[in-house]
Amino acid sequence: MKSSNSLTPKRPHLALTMGDPAGIGAEIILKALVDPTLTETCDLTVIGTRSLLVQTYQQLGKMGQPIADPDTFSILDIPLDPSTQAQIIPGQGNAASGEASFAYLDTAIAHTLSGEFQGIVTAPIAKSCWKAAGYNYPGQTEVLADKTGVKKFGMLFVGRSPYTGWILRTLLVTTHIPLNQVSQTLTPQLMSLKLDLLINCLQEDFALKDPKIVIAGLNPHSGENGQLGTEEKDWLLSWLATEQKQRPNVQLVGLVPPDTMWVNPAKAWYGNLSQDGQNHYDSSHKDSLTLNNSADAYLALYHDQGLIPVKLMAFEQAINTTIGLPFIRTSPDHGTAFDIAGKGIAKATSLKEAIKLGTELTQQRLTKIG
Repeated sequence: MKSSNSLTPKRPHLALTMGDPAGIGAEIILKALVDPTLTETCDLTVIGTRSLLVQTYQQLGKMGQPIADPDTFSILDIPLDPSTQAQIIPGQGNAASGEASFAYLDTAIAHTLSGEFQGIVTAPIAKSCWKAAGYNYPGQTEVLADKTGVKKFGMLFVGRSPYTGWILRTLLVTTHIPLNQVSQTLTPQLMSLKLDLLINCLQEDFALKDPKIVIAGLNPHSGENGQLGTEEKDWLLSWLATEQKQRPNVQLVGLVPPDTMWVNPAKAWYGNLSQDGQNHYDSSHKDSLTLNNSADAYLALYHDQGLIPVKLMAFEQAINTTIGLPFIRTSPDHGTAFDIAGKGIAKATSLKEAIKLGTELTQQRLTKIG
């Protein structure tokens, strides 16, 4: 009998929610799970409606798509009453699909908190469908925080470059709020909270003990000494100076003008990509990344400031992970794609990356627990 202190890597059991059943969730799950390497290091259980997965399997099978048979993987079936299921039509998100997607997530959280799963990977949902179903949450992140009783949490976006292997990590200080509310929502307390979360995540989940973090300014040219906005001059610069003194082991760089902050990350992401589309990056020459002054993470102050560059660079690779939870949660960084649902053309790349990252980070936590 093996000792519980065996050095064998932990094999996490992850819940994979189906997302909005009128979207591409079922399709990308079937396309992802046809790859046997995904389950070499983790056990996956899909939480959704089996009959809808089977229906999608049959439809994609007629198109000659390489997909996984639902009979070959574990499913925690959430059956829907006939009247609700009759309203679920590919590409037509509504209250019925919102009700179903919320039930999938709620079930995943409950079973994870009870210890059946160690982490959750979520397929995309539609906030408008949740609202139609009577669930007034800004997104899955907020549901996860609410159901776990967490008050301090954040949305961290992670992507590994297919060109250089460099890892992009971007945390948002504010998330799903209107642009005209960003300035009044930002406070020194909120900035410190998100910075704390980011540093802890980098140190504990990514094993980066002395991380380098680049912090964006809020206004064009970071305010240009009050000429283009006063938040930097009024309090952001003094906040940063205080944080730098209190965190001698963390390199904080800022406040970097938002329009230039992403130049070095782009160089680190693409490497020596030539005009013919070929990459000539030599992964054995580590100085090439050092010369780009790339950082371990980037702190963006509002949604589009962080996510426009992330999606430009890493649309198919970027993963949304909720930090601050008692377990790992990852998700593809794209939506339900109602416009292509049922057409068989959705790509599972981001979901596969979400499963891989969820596995890696959960293994890291389980190994520490011992």
